[in-house]
Amino acid sequence: MPIGKKWALAIALACSWWHLVQAQEATLAPIEVTGHYDNALGSSDAASQGSAGASLIANRPTLRTGEILEFVPGLIVTQHSGDGKANQYYLRGFNLDHGTDFATYVDGMPVNMRGHAHGQGYTDLNFVIPELIQRIDYKKGPYFADEGDFASAGAAHLRLFNTLDKGIASLSLGEHGYGRAVLAGSTAAGAGHLLYGLELTRNNGPWQVPQRERKYSGLLRYSAGTPTDGYAITAMAYGNRWNATDQIPLRAVESGLIGRYGTLAPSDGGDTSRYSLSLAMNRRNSRGMFRFNAYAVQSDLKLSSDFTYFLNDPVHGDQFQQSEKRRMIGFDASQSWSGTLGGMDMQNRLGVQGRYDALSPVGLYSSIERSRTDVISESQVRQGSLGLYVENIIQWTEKFRSVAGIRYDAYHFKVGSSVAGNSGRANDHIVSPKLSLIFGPWAKTEYFINYGSGFHSNDARGTTQTRLPSGDPADPVTPLVRTKGAEIGLRTEIVPGLQSSVALWWLDIDSELVFVGDAGETTPSRASRRHGIEWNNHYAVGKWLLIDLDLAVSRAHFTGAEPAGNRIPGAIEKVASFGVALNDLGPWSAAFQLRYFGPRPLIEDGSARSRSTTLASARVGYRIDKNTRLTLDVFNLFNRKASDIDYYYPSRLPGEPAGGVDDIHFHPVEPRTFRLRLSHHF
Repeated sequence: MPIGKKWALAIALACSWWHLVQAQEATLAPIEVTGHYDNALGSSDAASQGSAGASLIANRPTLRTGEILEFVPGLIVTQHSGDGKANQYYLRGFNLDHGTDFATYVDGMPVNMRGHAHGQGYTDLNFVIPELIQRIDYKKGPYFADEGDFASAGAAHLRLFNTLDKGIASLSLGEHGYGRAVLAGSTAAGAGHLLYGLELTRNNGPWQVPQRERKYSGLLRYSAGTPTDGYAITAMAYGNRWNATDQIPLRAVESGLIGRYGTLAPSDGGDTSRYSLSLAMNRRNSRGMFRFNAYAVQSDLKLSSDFTYFLNDPVHGDQFQQSEKRRMIGFDASQSWSGTLGGMDMQNRLGVQGRYDALSPVGLYSSIERSRTDVISESQVRQGSLGLYVENIIQWTEKFRSVAGIRYDAYHFKVGSSVAGNSGRANDHIVSPKLSLIFGPWAKTEYFINYGSGFHSNDARGTTQTRLPSGDPADPVTPLVRTKGAEIGLRTEIVPGLQSSVALWWLDIDSELVFVGDAGETTPSRASRRHGIEWNNHYAVGKWLLIDLDLAVSRAHFTGAEPAGNRIPGAIEKVASFGVALNDLGPWSAAFQLRYFGPRPLIEDGSARSRSTTLASARVGYRIDKNTRLTLDVFNLFNRKASDIDYYYPSRLPGEPAGGVDDIHFHPVEPRTFRLRLSHHF
């Protein structure tokens, strides 16, 4: 079916569901997530699914905005560039680069960018104001019918507040020129409420070349009705510009050429912006619940990087610029209804999701000090997708239910390229079955078996290519790459106050996406397999003490023997996180967080490996009065000299051989850093 007809069908389906909304209302009890975590029995369909609440987010110190995703157990967030760039993510045996194979949404809006200038699935969360996040719902594995592109390793949905109980005004100051101001609140407006938020941030960081980050984020939301029968309209704006200290070669530091926080490419950096308008609506009707989300996003990025120095251009250096201007629109609609089958309770859901991205243009350029000197490749890209899914839940017995689903996704790509022979069109579709079996609870313990097929899309420019920018011939890449995975697990509350879960999982991918250092982006590679085990624990000892302990071990390798080796570069193997939060100790409160991510292979034969990184952070808070609090955060508490990320590839410094030198390139963690915050609720 042509993509235009698929979009017409989707719109007709959405209109039909709108008429369903007008039908007689059914009585459905609202569900509200409160507290720190909501991983209770009966709250999910997999042992690795759950939610983190606003109180937990508020109690744990975070160095960067993107680190809010570390509330997903087992997920590590790092950085290899300036703080205006999307973070680096690790989960379940993946170096996810900037978001490939992990889908992220903010109130129904996808954050992952398809065909992005810097890397497929690019996930920049810097536009989010953390104080406005109500909860984070997370899932892992390709077992959920409503999750499509990029969700094979997992997905996170950030849900924003509609209203705040009290307004927020805060000012944070710290070392290295750090400053952050936040103003947020809500007020009655007509039949609903108006929520507003503004964040202003500046930061130089510890770098030899000051980062000079200048960032603003703003939000306006109008909402009316209830969570099960209401709507919200949200406008968001974000802008950021910064200097970047990217990863640096280890030999340059060991020889004394530069320090740990120095750079060999002092003009690297970028600027970006993002503006969005979205609608979220829930309506009860005689059949069940109708949900509808729609969004429009405009974003742009200019990013100048130099990872190899004088390897390709011994005179002017190897700086290149990646740039894009994007417009994105989309929607997500679903209708659920209840019924019976042979006397058994049954719930059904039918959904349709559509998205269209227009990039005008997306390009790669040679540059000197951020000024373009040549066009390597430049493309006009139009990419549309349509996803249909159906899900069925049957309560077979009091202690056994099943969740079966299937989704169909169709993609259309149109590329106009400056590289001769690379313009064209491509189409692809994929069918993804899902099945979950849930048993129990017995003795306050629930058991899960999950299986599913998913996919990730490849860069649209690769689907029509016949040659590389160098002129060498190239084959088009597969547009949609299948993934398959399974999981067995359990969740227990046998110990009062303790929510504990264990998951044993595996995941196969038909084509791995890996980072290429001299191109600064991800490219398709061989098929791969991952497997591992996770153990997550959240212990609430009354209201005054919360203890978290999360452990994960995984293995990853390419399938099939190759002379180069079968290890996947950057694949994370061990993760551990331990946290303690103490509240209501008179006017005092405190928190401590320790995270560990272990060594990783950096090349396929495993001969080069990164070191492990262990970091601790702490917070001490003092309540001046019932509405005013003073908080001191300390990051890298023990001042460890470790890496945020490591790569292994060739680069060339002045005076080195023409072919360059293979070396570890690392981005150091920031030194011990203090930040003081004064916050007032009004």
